[in-house]
Amino acid sequence: MGSSLNGHSTILSIMFSTRSSRAIRHRLIVCMLSISMLTTHALVAQTPVTEARLQQLLTPLVDAHAGEVAVSVQVMDAANEVVARCSLRGEQVMPTASLIKLPVMIEAYRQAHVGSVSLDDLVTLTTEDQVPGSGILTDHFSPGLRLSLRDAIRLMIRYSDNTATNLVVDRIGVASTAKTMAEWGMPETQLHSKVFRRDTSVALERSEKYGLGSTTANDMTELLVRLERGQLISLEASQEMLAHLLTCDDTAKLPRDLPKDCQIAHKTGSVNRSRTAAGLVSGHGVKFAICVLTDKNEDTSWSDDNAAHVLIGRLTLAVYDELLLSMGAESRQTENNIAAASATGTLHIGAVGDLVESLQRTLNFRIDAGLGIDGDFGPATQDAVKSFQKASQLDVSGMVDAKTWQALGPLIEQDAPVPAPQVINSREFTRTAALNPLATPEVSAKAWAIMNVESGQLIGEARSGERLPMASTTKVMTALLVMELAMDDPQVMEEVVTFSTGADETIGSTSGVRAGEQLSVGELLYGLLLPSGNDAAVALAEHFGDRLVDTHTSIDAKPDNALAAGEQFVAAMNARAKALGMNDSHFMNANGLSDAEHYSSASDLARLTLAALRYPKLRQIVQCRGHGVQVRSVDGYTRNLLWENTNRLLSQDGFVGMKTGTTEAAGACLIAVGKLPTSSLGTTSETIVVVLGCSSSDARYIDARNLFSWAWRQTP
Repeated sequence: MGSSLNGHSTILSIMFSTRSSRAIRHRLIVCMLSISMLTTHALVAQTPVTEARLQQLLTPLVDAHAGEVAVSVQVMDAANEVVARCSLRGEQVMPTASLIKLPVMIEAYRQAHVGSVSLDDLVTLTTEDQVPGSGILTDHFSPGLRLSLRDAIRLMIRYSDNTATNLVVDRIGVASTAKTMAEWGMPETQLHSKVFRRDTSVALERSEKYGLGSTTANDMTELLVRLERGQLISLEASQEMLAHLLTCDDTAKLPRDLPKDCQIAHKTGSVNRSRTAAGLVSGHGVKFAICVLTDKNEDTSWSDDNAAHVLIGRLTLAVYDELLLSMGAESRQTENNIAAASATGTLHIGAVGDLVESLQRTLNFRIDAGLGIDGDFGPATQDAVKSFQKASQLDVSGMVDAKTWQALGPLIEQDAPVPAPQVINSREFTRTAALNPLATPEVSAKAWAIMNVESGQLIGEARSGERLPMASTTKVMTALLVMELAMDDPQVMEEVVTFSTGADETIGSTSGVRAGEQLSVGELLYGLLLPSGNDAAVALAEHFGDRLVDTHTSIDAKPDNALAAGEQFVAAMNARAKALGMNDSHFMNANGLSDAEHYSSASDLARLTLAALRYPKLRQIVQCRGHGVQVRSVDGYTRNLLWENTNRLLSQDGFVGMKTGTTEAAGACLIAVGKLPTSSLGTTSETIVVVLGCSSSDARYIDARNLFSWAWRQTP
C-alpha cells in the first residue's frame, strides 16, 4: 500500500507542477489507475473528489500567480447533481470584462420568455452603434445591416462582439441584467453600461471600480449549473443558450490544455489587467462548472501565453484530471464493458469515439436523424438507432449489432459520403501543361510588382495597376512626408511628440506609447515602422498636419486649412501621391486601417518606395531588427519600450526592408527591398518587390523570395 501511494504522489507531482504535454499527463493518469488496480480497490483513484482535495490542487496555482484570483468550481454527476464544490475567494466581487455578456444573454432570453422582446426582432446597425474592440460588426459590416436579436446574441457570445452587445443591451435595457440577477440572489452580478459607452452607466461608482461589469466566481458557476440543468428561464431557452456558449471562439483560456474531444460551453473576457473565463466542461464521464476571475495582473500582454490565460488553463486542467482520476472502479468497469462490446461489433449507449461519430453521421444520412456529431452515444443516438432498426425491420434494441451494421452499409466518414470504389477508380484525370522553368513563379498574391531601383523601371508585374487595400504599407507614405520636412529642417527629428488620447486609443497594431507620454520624432519613426504602430501614425499626423498645408501649396489637392491636423496630414498624403504619379492610390488615414476609399496598387507602392529609399535615415530605420526607447510622461515618470521589426525577411542576408501590412480586407502585404549579397550575376543593383493580398503572413515572404529570385535570374 505504501509504495503504491508513493507512486501516486510522484505522478501527481509531475502532472501538476510541470508543463507536461497533455498526452504525457493522460498516460500518467492511465499509469496511476493501473497501479491502483494492481494493489487495492481503496486508493486515491477510487475516492470521490472532495472540496479539500480540489483546494489542495488549486491553491498553489492561485498563490503563484502575480495578480488577484478568484475561483469557483461545482462538480456534477450524470444526473447534474452537484457532488463537490470548491471556492477560493469565490464570493469576492471582481471585474468581468466581457464575461458579463453571459448574464446579458440570460436576461435577453428571460425577456423573450415573458414577451418583453422577441428573439426574431430585427435590429439595425448604425454608425453610432459601431464601437472598437472585439468582434466583427464594426470592421466588416456597413451601417444599415439588419439582423435578428438572436443573431446579435450569437455574435456577442461567439466573437464577444462589442457592437452586437450594445445592440442587445439597447433592446433589453442597461439596468435590467442587474435587476434580474439581484432577484435571483446574485446582487453583485451587474452590467454597468454599454461597451465603450461609459456615458450610459447606471452605476458610476462601480463603473469606475470594475469597468463594464462585475460579478463573483460563485455567481457564475451557479448560473452555469442552473443552465446545464435546464432551469434558467426554460428547458428550451437553456438549450439555446448552451448552444451559443458552445461556439465561443476563445481557445486561449479554458480549452487551452484540455483534450480536443472535451465539450466546453463557455464565455471569457479580457481587458488590460483583468482576464476572466467561465464555462461548463464535460467529457469522458467528467462534468463541472468553473469560473476563474483575475484582476490587477502584472502580465498585461495580449498573447495566448499571457500569465492569466495560462493560469486559467492550468486550473481547468487540474480539475479535469483530478475528476478523471476519481472516476473509480465502477466507472472503469463501465468503460471496460463498452470496450468489450465494441470489440465484439456491438455499439451501445455510453460508447464514445470516432466510430460513434461515423455512426451518427451515417444515421443522419440514412434517415435524416438530425444528430449532433459529437462522438458520444447518448439517448438521442440510441433513439436514432431504434428508428433505423424499425424502418429496416430489425429487432429494435437501440444497440448497433452485426445486422444493424450490415443494414447501415458503408459508414459515412465525411459530411458527404465517399463514392463507391468503382466510381472513384473509373475517373479520368486531366493534366495541365508541363512546368516552364522561365515562367514567373506562381504566387498567392492578388497583385505584385518588381522594380529596379537604379532605373526605376518595372521588370515584372501581375495586376500591378489594380486598386487594392494596402494595410500598413501606408506608413511608408507617412514616414516619407516626415522625412521630407526633416530634409528642409533637420531639427524636425528632435521635436517632441506628445501622445493624445486619440492616438493612444487607436485600434490595431501599436507602438505601446500611452496618452501623455512624449518622445522625439526621430524615435517615433521607429515605433511607426518596426512594430507598425497605428497609434504612432496618428500621433505623427496630428503633430505635423497643420504645417503640411504650406508645404504642399504648389499641389492642386491643397488641404483645407479648416481641417483638423490629422485630416490635413491625410490630404497632404494624397497630394504627395499625385506628385509621385501614384494615380491608383487614395489615402483616408495615416496608418492603413481598412476603409473602402483607402487603396493603392502594387506599381504605385513601388514608386513610393523608390522615393523613400532616397533618405538614408529612413533606410536605417526600416532595416533595424529591434530598437529600444525611453518615453517620458508629462506626469514625470519614464518607461522603457522595445520595438521589434515585423519584417521577417530581415533575418536573411541581402534584404534591407521596407514594410509589412496586414488587415482582413487587405490580406498579407509586403514591400521588400533586396540586393544580391554577391555580384555573381553581374549586378549589385537593388530591387523592389511589392506583393498585395497574399493568403497568409508566411505566404507573403515565400511569394517575395520567389519573385526576387526570378527577377535576379532575368538580369543580364
